[in-house]
Amino acid sequence: MGKRPLCLVCILLMIVLCLADGLGISLVRGNPLPRSLQAWLETHPDAVICGEVQQCAETEYSQSVYLKNVSLLLKSEGAEKSEKISIENVRVFLKNNKENAMEKIPAGTLLKVSGRLVRVPETRNPGEFDSRQYYACRHIYYFLKDGVIEEKSESFSVYLQGLEDVRECFVNVFENTSGADAPVFEAMLLGEKGNLEEETKMRYQMAGMIHILAISGMHISLLGEGVNRFLKKAGLGLFASGMLALGLMLQYGMMTGTSVAAMRAVCMFLMSVGAQLLGRCYDSLSALGLSAVILLLSAPANLYSSGFLLSFGAVLGIRAGAALVKMTGIKNKILTALLSSAAVQLVTMPVLLYFYGEVSMAGIFLNLLVLPTVGLVLLTGAAGGLIGLFSLKAAAVTLISGRALLWLYDFCCKLAGKLPVCTWIGGKPEIWQMIIYYVLLLMVFFVGKKDGSAVRIFRKIQEKGKASGRDKVHGECFGQENDNRRYKYILCVLLMCTAVLILGWRDRKGLKITCLDVGQGDAIVLETEEGYHFLVDGGSSNKTKVGQKQILPFLKNRGISKLDGILISHTDQDHISGIQELLELMAEDLTGIRADKLILPKWTQKNEAYEELEKTALRSGVKPVYAGHGDIIQAGRLELAFLAPVINEEQKEEPDVNENGIVCEVRYGDFRGLLTGDIGMETEKKLLPYLSDIDFLKVAHHGSRYSTGAEFLQKVRPEIGVISCSSSNTYGHPSDETIERLKMAGCRVEYTMKNGAIQCRTDGTKICVTEWLQNKEK
Repeated sequence: MGKRPLCLVCILLMIVLCLADGLGISLVRGNPLPRSLQAWLETHPDAVICGEVQQCAETEYSQSVYLKNVSLLLKSEGAEKSEKISIENVRVFLKNNKENAMEKIPAGTLLKVSGRLVRVPETRNPGEFDSRQYYACRHIYYFLKDGVIEEKSESFSVYLQGLEDVRECFVNVFENTSGADAPVFEAMLLGEKGNLEEETKMRYQMAGMIHILAISGMHISLLGEGVNRFLKKAGLGLFASGMLALGLMLQYGMMTGTSVAAMRAVCMFLMSVGAQLLGRCYDSLSALGLSAVILLLSAPANLYSSGFLLSFGAVLGIRAGAALVKMTGIKNKILTALLSSAAVQLVTMPVLLYFYGEVSMAGIFLNLLVLPTVGLVLLTGAAGGLIGLFSLKAAAVTLISGRALLWLYDFCCKLAGKLPVCTWIGGKPEIWQMIIYYVLLLMVFFVGKKDGSAVRIFRKIQEKGKASGRDKVHGECFGQENDNRRYKYILCVLLMCTAVLILGWRDRKGLKITCLDVGQGDAIVLETEEGYHFLVDGGSSNKTKVGQKQILPFLKNRGISKLDGILISHTDQDHISGIQELLELMAEDLTGIRADKLILPKWTQKNEAYEELEKTALRSGVKPVYAGHGDIIQAGRLELAFLAPVINEEQKEEPDVNENGIVCEVRYGDFRGLLTGDIGMETEKKLLPYLSDIDFLKVAHHGSRYSTGAEFLQKVRPEIGVISCSSSNTYGHPSDETIERLKMAGCRVEYTMKNGAIQCRTDGTKICVTEWLQNKEK
């Protein structure tokens, strides 16, 4: 470390930032604005701001604008001018109406906008994408909703808008020449992911190839070095070609969105070119350390960013791979590439598990295909984009080889998705597990390095033995050398296996019941220490893609790769939309999570949604089974006893889905819980003979006034009741009357709309409740 002071500075800076975060100083996460201003903004959301347009983002139905150097305008009574308070950067979601029609707003334009100023939303469930941390890396802590432009300057930045115009020209070229491959070229070369299908991203992620769909360090390095070498061969000379290549890469980084990975690569490319121009030796680790320092000083929130950690981790993994190749002495190119790919995976594995809960195993092998060929895709894409500015037909021909490789990538992704070991869903590790893992990983390299030193010593002995004719001594030494290497390789393997086992260990004691916050809907996950997992309902009426954005991330976060059953209480969309989505993903091999059974209520008459669930389940390899009054599912210590629906063979019409839904009693030791779906007081009265005291109640119908009656509560007397609903619902849920009845019954009431996911843990006797948002604050 003494030979690389920049690396030491980087480590010290990271430690200082971590300590500051631990002391509650808002540098890495949180809101850096004064607390008094934060409190005022919470009570006065209607605001007027002004700032400079940095970037515009458009969809078919909406437009948003990223403003930088934003000031909040506050006008006191009697004051002639408004006071300006800096609130850094803001993303403005413009209101789409006739008075404020969508139009192109050039970069650099000064805007004055009015609307509702709200904090960037925080994660409300374990495993969910952390928008607040993501935007903090861009110094954005507030959104302006329903924005209306009050004033707009005539002037704008010709330079920034010129970069945006060039970017749009390339987008048009790809869309007119590449067909279905256009979104992939746009993502790889321009950082434009708006047109990229979600299915494509999920396939590439499962195959461990998602890194090629973003502007990463690999892209900058390949393109930068390619341009530099081309200019040198064109005869521009070392200085001219280096400066021109560097200038082009800086503009390219700005044009493609200045991602963390791109800026890291630009910094390292700058130092590489600078070393060449100055005749100095380039050290990649020192360059990596300096790049990290620059990025952390510009935005300390990068320290907890997955993009930052994975980008720098991948570079360290490449260096580790080179060290492994040197230690083992492997000469075979395929084995060398495989070892390098595995090293990158080993170094980045804890970060991938921490943020995403899964690691692609197929990626270790598929990257052997991708890494040597992706340069050709980038080269043909860049050449095709440039040629397309003059001739679309010539561009289409140029892109043929790149499109062929993209077809091959897509084929490999689909093939990998069908493999049972495509991904390892290990769940989110604790910080102490990650520390132990990296300590053991360092021990592996330490042992291996010593082994390499021993090999060199024995080779010297061998050479001396030959020179003196002492072949017998040499043979004994060489045999000892092989034994040492064999034992040390075994030790390295044992250390690595121990590290992975520690990283994958999860605390699964007792029974956990987690009510996810899916807005206006229900989604409940049951986990037992024996490894049984059940999903009860999963849908929302005011959120889209809850299966992909809330349920799937939670399952991965908890390391759940198999569901023993998916239980549907009834077929309203706020209970099944996410499950339908999850089954579709299983059918298309877009997730490594699988399920054994789909448990449906026993209805003699099935509605359309019911039949659609059955069909999708069969396509995804999930067996539909049917449950009604008297049925029991035994899973270790966990017992699911079904109290409803009561089967009526004479029923000729479609059932009332709410009143005829599944009601299930959860039994675990002395613990009793009741999952009630959306039943009303009519069904509650019918169930009274089968009910007894319970500890946990999933409050029926999101706290509706027509459910959870006084007679029902008097019979079950729950200790804890969870209401799952949205704070912005139009149904009046939860009802004040229902809440009052619950409190009168001595029930502690928890709300997903207030505290995010609610988890109840029990060992069969004692009960512990955790509120996700409150726990995060602690």
